[in-house]
Amino acid sequence: QVQLEESGGGAVQAGGSLRLSCAASGRTFTNYAVGWFRQAPGKEREFVAAISWSGESTDYADSVKGRFTISRDGAENTVYLQMNSLKPEDTALYYCAADPIHSAHSGSAWYEWWGQGTQVTVSS
Repeated sequence: QVQLEESGGGAVQAGGSLRLSCAASGRTFTNYAVGWFRQAPGKEREFVAAISWSGESTDYADSVKGRFTISRDGAENTVYLQMNSLKPEDTALYYCAADPIHSAHSGSAWYEWWGQGTQVTVSS
């Protein structure tokens, strides 16, 4: 069992930056792929970014490419999502999730453990 906890959300103006953290407890997720997803009010949950267990492979949604960067620190047992040049359409509840089997990918159904989410609000 892996417990995931997101942090780092907040309210920023358009063009600003935030860094989200996903910390694992209960078991190290060093060998797991980790993904970030988001869900805005009235919309379906969507993929944002993912990173393989080694950190060598990453995947991004087209809407965040060039603005967001996913990384991981094995020693800290934490995965980060650096978000720059934020836009109002990035406003959502952001979740991290861990997949013990596959590499970095966008398929939410394969992620086995999920955090509770951290809110990101971007004002224009």
